[in-house]
Amino acid sequence: MIRFEQVSVTYEGAPAPSLQGVDLVIPEGELTLLVGPSGVGKSTLLGAVSGLVPHFTGGTLRGRVTVAGRDTRTHQPRELADVVGTVGQDPLAHFVTDVVEDELAYGMESLGLPPAVMRRRVEETLDLLGLNELRDRPIATLSGGQQQRVAIGSVLTPHPRVLVLDEPTSALDPAAAEEVLSVLQRLVHDLGTTVLMAEHRLERVVHYADQVLLLPSPGAAPVIGTPAEIMAVSPVHPPVVSLGRLAGWSPLPLSIRDARRQAAPLVARLSAAPGIPDRLSGPARPAASQGSAPDASPRTPALEARGSGGGAPVAEAPGLLARLLRRGRPSPDSDPARAPRETPAEVRRVTVRRGRVQALHDVTLTVAPGETVALMGRNGAGKSTLLSTLVGTVTPTTGEVTVGGRTPHRTAPPEMVRRVGLVPQEPRDLLYADTVAAECAAADSDAAAPPGTCRDLVSALLPDVSDDVHPRDLSEGQRLALALALVLTGRPALLLLDEPTRGLDYAAKARLVEILRGLAADGHAIVLATHDVELAAELAHRVVILAGGEIVADGPTAEVVVSSPAFAPQVAKVLAPAPWLTVRQVAEALDAAEALDAAEAR
Repeated sequence: MIRFEQVSVTYEGAPAPSLQGVDLVIPEGELTLLVGPSGVGKSTLLGAVSGLVPHFTGGTLRGRVTVAGRDTRTHQPRELADVVGTVGQDPLAHFVTDVVEDELAYGMESLGLPPAVMRRRVEETLDLLGLNELRDRPIATLSGGQQQRVAIGSVLTPHPRVLVLDEPTSALDPAAAEEVLSVLQRLVHDLGTTVLMAEHRLERVVHYADQVLLLPSPGAAPVIGTPAEIMAVSPVHPPVVSLGRLAGWSPLPLSIRDARRQAAPLVARLSAAPGIPDRLSGPARPAASQGSAPDASPRTPALEARGSGGGAPVAEAPGLLARLLRRGRPSPDSDPARAPRETPAEVRRVTVRRGRVQALHDVTLTVAPGETVALMGRNGAGKSTLLSTLVGTVTPTTGEVTVGGRTPHRTAPPEMVRRVGLVPQEPRDLLYADTVAAECAAADSDAAAPPGTCRDLVSALLPDVSDDVHPRDLSEGQRLALALALVLTGRPALLLLDEPTRGLDYAAKARLVEILRGLAADGHAIVLATHDVELAAELAHRVVILAGGEIVADGPTAEVVVSSPAFAPQVAKVLAPAPWLTVRQVAEALDAAEALDAAEAR
């Protein structure tokens, strides 16, 4: 169905090809998962299948890519539209119409399908993706996850023979992601659709794949094989595979069920580990809150190698960041980030209405200095709206919001910049200049910070990025780091992040976790809205679950996520009812058990 013949792609001005030496066949009627670290050319490979590379992106494509016998060099994307359906990383860039139902019908209308066929397929897709209640909604009013489902639905309705998907579940809650993946599996099994999908959250998708295509590193030859074969050698892998490698299981598990079948000896070993309650309670919580948290102690190189999801060792960014953020800081009396008794955020009985939609209802929440809170819940539950009320871009209908002693929506932005900063779901929303240097200069000016403050933060987070690079040429992880540096220039006491791991591979996510831990240790309060259960398990002191705009659970991470089938991380599901959440915790417990055995032997 899809054939690559000695394909390489080089973009204008690039010192080396983004993709090189691709010579393989992707079989018809199978779901092929494309994996690899960030920056190895996954999006370029997907674009070569849909014809977007090179017709839309530019650059030089050498070799030949054929889809259903059509050469993408000689067929424009519009001439492949009846064969290939494509969903990119950014759903908003995909939409043509304003209303959900119209968007689902647009592709079929462009192909000239009869109205009766269009109506039937729209109804089928609305039901398949759980979009029926949203059919008349303007797309601009939907949450990021809802928009992603609409984008996927719009390419399903024309019934293409090939689906090309770039991070299709990145903005979806766990339940919605399972629904979408189940739909894709049914298309493969029942209709013989060929699906080629790139995804960083392998814990969600690897057990659905028939084949895995690995791009191991930039310029390296790709490897294709069964999921078990590729996960055994892949530099990126989900936590359940990391756990299997740590425990020495063979074959390596790909699913929770596979792992549980082999877990009994490991559970028995862990039960003998000393100091389990202390280890799992993690760092001391801020005095204003209660509960427990994952261990925030620095990860040693040995543990990084045994860590939760593959990737390079974490750099020493957190300590450097802390020093940079302290440098030139005003006295505690004048700097909100260091005010000893000021509560970073307090929400009291807040309700938000948007037209007929009640986005939040009677929400009460307090965040203490040094505390990391994960907001979780299904798409449209109100997580992003709550962040918007904290930063002041949404005015509560009723109730009160206080951030650093100020009411955000009534306070001028220059006054709020040292109290609260938001890294949005799309970091590019903060990036408008032509170079990294220009972005940094603007951030210094907005925060009234000494010149060079932002650039120093960027150097700590992105040591290899030069001043003259355009932000659009950065990877997703690099754009996130740049946006984070822009926000941190104002040294806000409260840091808000909306889906911060979207588009990040495991190594980039590990670096982000260490950075955020360092900020929390320095007294910054952090609130992040996320569907990434593994991130919450690694980082959060506390988890707040929203449903229908209301808080339905609020407590220590271990208590909340272990009791929830939807929000429990893979390790918790495998080792239940034992209370471990991450591979790192398991590795530490095994090390402690080994040390105890050695001591007893002496």
